[in-house]
Amino acid sequence: MAELNFYQEDDIRLETTRARFSDVLKRHAELSERLSRDSDKMVFEHLQKEFDAVRTSQSQEIFLDGEQWNDGLLATIRERVHMEADRKVMPGDFSSGADFLEKITYKAGNKVICGLEGARIGIQYETFFAGEPCEIYHVVLESKSFLEKMTVQEHTVPFFLPIREVENDLLSSNAMKFIDHVGELLQAYVDRREQVRLIKELYGNQILDLYNSLPFHMIEFVLDDSDCKITVTLRYTDLLCVLPTRARVLAWPVHHSRRNCPSPGSIYNRKGNGVFGSQPSPIRLSYAEEAFRMMSLPEAYAELVLNLPQVLEQILQQKGA
Repeated sequence: MAELNFYQEDDIRLETTRARFSDVLKRHAELSERLSRDSDKMVFEHLQKEFDAVRTSQSQEIFLDGEQWNDGLLATIRERVHMEADRKVMPGDFSSGADFLEKITYKAGNKVICGLEGARIGIQYETFFAGEPCEIYHVVLESKSFLEKMTVQEHTVPFFLPIREVENDLLSSNAMKFIDHVGELLQAYVDRREQVRLIKELYGNQILDLYNSLPFHMIEFVLDDSDCKITVTLRYTDLLCVLPTRARVLAWPVHHSRRNCPSPGSIYNRKGNGVFGSQPSPIRLSYAEEAFRMMSLPEAYAELVLNLPQVLEQILQQKGA
C-alpha cells in the first residue's frame, strides 16, 4: 500500500509539471506565431501586389530548364533593371509610348525572378507539400549600380530562418547560389512543418505531448502505449534536411501499480534479472530510430506503432534468457 501511494503521488507531481510545461509551450507557440504573422503581413501584402503587377504587365514569361538558369542570365537581369532605372531618371521621354525594355519574368523550378522598380530584382518562392501548394515567400535584392554587390532590401522569409547569415556568406560572392539556397531552406522548412502537422492530424489522439522548435529542426513527442511510454527525440543538424539526422526512441516501462490494473500475463510482472523491477530502465528501439531517419514522420510513426508489441516481446525474451 505504501508503494502504491508513493507511485500515485509521483504521478500527480509529474502530471502537474507536464501540464504547466505544456501550457508554457502553447503560449510560446501562440506568441511566436502572432509576432511572425503581424510583422510579415504588411510586407507580404505590398510585395505580393508588386509581384502581381509585374506579372500582369509582363510581355512574356520564360520557363528555364536546368542550366538555363545561370550566372549569365542573372547578370543580364541585373543589367536590364539598372538600364530601366537609368532611363527613367534621364530627361525627356525615350520610350515613345512604349516600354524601353520589354518586361520579362523567368520561372526556374519553384522560383519566379523578375525586375522591379528602382533597379531591384524580385524573387518569389513557391513551396509545396505532397504535390499541393503551400505558402509563397519573397526576397528583394538591390544594388546601387550594376558593378556593386547586391543586398537584401526586404523579404518575407520567417525570422527564424538564417537569411542574413546566408546573405553574408553567399550573396556577394555567388548571387545565384544565394537565391537557390534560400529556396531550398524555405522548402525544407515547409516540408518539416507539414510532416508535424500531418502527424498531429492523423495520430493526435495517441500523442501526449509534442514539442517543436520554430524551424522544426528539433522535434520531441511522447506516445502513451498500454504498457509503456515512448519518447521520440528528433534532430535535424542541417536546416536543409527534411528527414532527421539523429533520432532517439526510448520505451519507458510503466509499473503495473501505476496503472492499477495488474495482469498475470503482463510483461511487467515478469521476474528474473530485474528487467522491469521497481526501478525500470528504458529500452532503446533501434528499429524505430532507423525508420525516423529513413522515412517521413507519419510513415515512421506508423512503423513504430505497428512493430512495437513484437519488438518489445523479443527484447524481453532476449534479456530474460
